Amino acid sequence: ALTSALSRITTANAQKEEYLTDVIGILKSDGKKVAAYCIDDFTEILGINDRSQLSECAALMRDRINHALMMSGVSIQDPLTTWVDVNVEIDSDVTLMMGTSLSGATKVSTGAVIGPRTTLINTTVDKSAHVIESFCRDAKIGASAIVGPYSHLRNGTVLAGESKVGSFVEMKNATLGTGSKVPHLSYVGDATIGDESNIGAATVFVNYDGVEKHHTTVGDHVRIGSDSMLVAPVTIGDGAYTAAGSVITEDVPPGAMGIGRSRQVNILGWVLRKRKGSTSAAAAEKKGIHE
Repeated sequence: ALTSALSRITTANAQKEEYLTDVIGILKSDGKKVAAYCIDDFTEILGINDRSQLSECAALMRDRINHALMMSGVSIQDPLTTWVDVNVEIDSDVTLMMGTSLSGATKVSTGAVIGPRTTLINTTVDKSAHVIESFCRDAKIGASAIVGPYSHLRNGTVLAGESKVGSFVEMKNATLGTGSKVPHLSYVGDATIGDESNIGAATVFVNYDGVEKHHTTVGDHVRIGSDSMLVAPVTIGDGAYTAAGSVITEDVPPGAMGIGRSRQVNILGWVLRKRKGSTSAAAAEKKGIHE
């Protein structure tokens, strides 16, 4: 009877809104019995008529979810700034720091630490991993891996156990092997990186040619020099190195050093000739440098 009455509520009133209390009149007109019932929690029947009331009810749901999590063994540093979706799965002994948001099909395993100021959407975090001040969507983070601060893991990112993605690193559709590191200031897109490899600062995996995306493969125990450009499709073999500042457009064989840069030339006396009277020229002259 109640389901039928709910479906017959209309907006035929001055406010043009649907009122739950109209059910009483509908049931009475149907000859049904109507009686008062006392509920234990008045918030169960709160009305939502505007965005302010919606926000109030969202806060109530946040508090209920967080309370249940804490009772199950999850540590929440600041429940007022921690938002967990009802579908999220979190094991006991997980720590959620302040400013953390978890939503979608997110799963966090025991011992993991999330936050502060971290967003996880449809992301899996394995045991004892740390995700610090980062944004992750549709990613998988392995056991004891470290992410952040200020990392951006996009769809298709898979981090193996004990790997590291550091500050100002963006990854997309990329796999990082066990113990491998991308410590800082890099873009890794459409790539496979093996185990125990290190990607130097400011490395870019150049995956887009303006029309299509291409894949880069980096083997095990590889060392990519800082400020390298890996122009896909390209493969860096096991144990290989690339020199800092290189643009790598061809495969680097295992154990080789790939160098793709101009040779340095020092033009002696250039500052004294071209910047005469400058503070740089004065500093050079103090060192006994002359034209």
